[in-house]
Amino acid sequence: MTNLPPRTRGVIALLEANCTVCMICARECPDWCIHITSHTEVEEQPGSARARSRNVLDRFAIDYGQCLYCGICVEVCPFDALHWAPEFGYPGTGSIDGEGAVAELVHERDVLSTWVEKVPPPPALDPAAEPAPETAAGTGRRPGSLRGRT
Repeated sequence: MTNLPPRTRGVIALLEANCTVCMICARECPDWCIHITSHTEVEEQPGSARARSRNVLDRFAIDYGQCLYCGICVEVCPFDALHWAPEFGYPGTGSIDGEGAVAELVHERDVLSTWVEKVPPPPALDPAAEPAPETAAGTGRRPGSLRGRT
């Protein structure tokens, strides 16, 4: 592979552990190429009289035959579950005239999850920037609190 610029768009990788099935990515996608299904599970909370329900991801698929690679889904995900991975040799692009070639462009969550390891780290922060309040050790401040006030 040639040397590609950092953060090059290739495919969309899914960090499944971060996905809360909020459906924002699927709703904001202009070409509706993201397909998500889920179910709700009820969990009893120890020490609480109230049970907690949570969404469980059943299917997360992206149809790369429809995808415009616009990146809106990556940008709108509030939980950083979607990332750009510089992978270009993914299945479904080898033969256009073969049977099932269109179906090979739909990638399920098991394939999308394998691309997460290829996601490059984010660019370094500006060295002249002030450290984030939550990383300032020993200050005793909460994130977002005013400086010098107690």
